[in-house]
Amino acid sequence: MNIIEEIARVIDIETEALQSVRDNLNSQFEEAVRTIAGCRGQILVSGIGKSGIIGQKIAATFRSTGTPALFLHAVEALHGDVGVVRADDVVLAVGKSGESGELNALLRVLKKIGLPIISMTSNPTSAMASMSDVVLHLEIPREACPLNLAPTASTTAALAVGDALAVTLMKMNDVSREDFARHHPGGQLGRRLLLTVDDVMRKGEQNPTIGSDQSVREMIVAITAFQVGAISVVDPEQKFLGLVTDYDIRKALEGSVRIESMSIRDIMNPTPETILSHFNAAETLEHMKARGKPTAVMPVLDPQGIVVGMVHLHDLVAAGV
Repeated sequence: MNIIEEIARVIDIETEALQSVRDNLNSQFEEAVRTIAGCRGQILVSGIGKSGIIGQKIAATFRSTGTPALFLHAVEALHGDVGVVRADDVVLAVGKSGESGELNALLRVLKKIGLPIISMTSNPTSAMASMSDVVLHLEIPREACPLNLAPTASTTAALAVGDALAVTLMKMNDVSREDFARHHPGGQLGRRLLLTVDDVMRKGEQNPTIGSDQSVREMIVAITAFQVGAISVVDPEQKFLGLVTDYDIRKALEGSVRIESMSIRDIMNPTPETILSHFNAAETLEHMKARGKPTAVMPVLDPQGIVVGMVHLHDLVAAGV
């Protein structure tokens, strides 16, 4: 057997199945989308075996694209999990043959409750289809399995149709990048859109500040202790007066005046760039990197000019924004 040829054969058959589904789309697919869009509860996706695995993925895709959904295991539902069902839910059942005893037993229960049932099947005359309000007929010429038995092309088609339903609903509901990020707060997109400077800045006891009336020696000790390479200079009310960085100290040491005789105000930069704590962290990182000479640190202020933190370039990079 030529392994590459066999892999290509399987891919060709699954491509053929997708094209067949594409060529046979009808008004039932539109009705399915409108039924789901009008749902005031959750989409209950169910299936058995390989179709159940596909159903789990479809439910997850619905959730991540803004359509409330959960996977309802047919057997577990018949032994108590049907308790999650509410009168305003919609059912999406996935099954190639449409003759799964466990799934159809569940559908009979859900039909008595009065839930709309959408079925996704390759057998439009099946018992599952007969109980359904909407039937998505997936016309699959053949499975990729050489025995034409193992669910292969049929599960690929079901997965693709599930994606198509979810994405169409996403567009109908005008889901934005921000909406998507809220559903994926742990992903890079979520972090880039949702994280603020306040989420990553050094605050509280980690916020490097020093009073303008303290000595230069105390300031140098404090900068070393905070390990940020900079310190915000504040008045007694914690209002921002200026910034001292390692560079400012080196520059002072190069001058003709002994640094011990200087005040913090003599060394500090009174007009450095600052930022507000509610600013977007990713945009702040891009701003700090975009300068001709990247800014390593920025004092973080509140609208009244109180120093509330310090953000370091490394903190933003480490946050994954």
